[in-house]
Amino acid sequence: MLRIIAGSARGRKIEAPEGRDTRPTLDRVRENLFNMLQGRCMDARVLDLFAGSGALSLEALSRGAASAVLADRDREASRLERKNLETLGWQDRARVLMSPWERTLETLTREGERFDLIFLDPPYAMTDLRDVTEKLRGMTAADGWIILEHQAAARPRVSEALRPVKDRAWGYCGVTIYAWAEENGTNEPTDEEKRGSDA
Repeated sequence: MLRIIAGSARGRKIEAPEGRDTRPTLDRVRENLFNMLQGRCMDARVLDLFAGSGALSLEALSRGAASAVLADRDREASRLERKNLETLGWQDRARVLMSPWERTLETLTREGERFDLIFLDPPYAMTDLRDVTEKLRGMTAADGWIILEHQAAARPRVSEALRPVKDRAWGYCGVTIYAWAEENGTNEPTDEEKRGSDA
C-alpha cells in the first residue's frame, strides 16, 4: 500500500502492483519530487508513462492537476490504476491506457494531446530514452516539464534537445526534471547553473 502525500486526498491509501515488473515510487521520494515541482501541478495536464500504480499522477491530481493519462503495458498495473481512480472518485479526471509506450504515444499524438507535466518512471534496464523523449517533444506544452525517475548513479540518455532544470538524489533513486531547450520560456537557471553561481 502507498498513500497520497498531500492535497485533497492527503492520507488516502492506494494499491501498488506486486512483483519486480513494477517499482512504486516510495513516499519519501514522491514527497521530495513534488517539492521540486513548486506548485506546477495546479490545473496541469499530466501524462504518467510507465505508470505502475499511478502514484505519481494520482499525487498530481490530489494537488490540483486538471487531468491525467495513466499508461502502462502491464495488465495488473492497469487494473490497479483503474481501481485506485475508482477508490478516489476520479474516474472523470483521468484515463487509463494499457499499451506499450510506443503505441501509447502514437495514440496521444494522433489525438493532438499536449501535457504540462510528463512523468517517466521506466524500468531501470531502459538506459537509452532518446526515442521515448524525442516522441514527447510535440506533446509537451510550452514551459512543460518532463520528470524522469532513475537510478541515482545511472541517468538514462535522453534527447539532446532536453535541458536539465533540476536534479536530486535520495539513496539509490534519482530524479531529473527537463525542459525543451528551445521552448523553455521560464529562463529558470538549472541546478548546475545555481551551483556554479554559488562557487
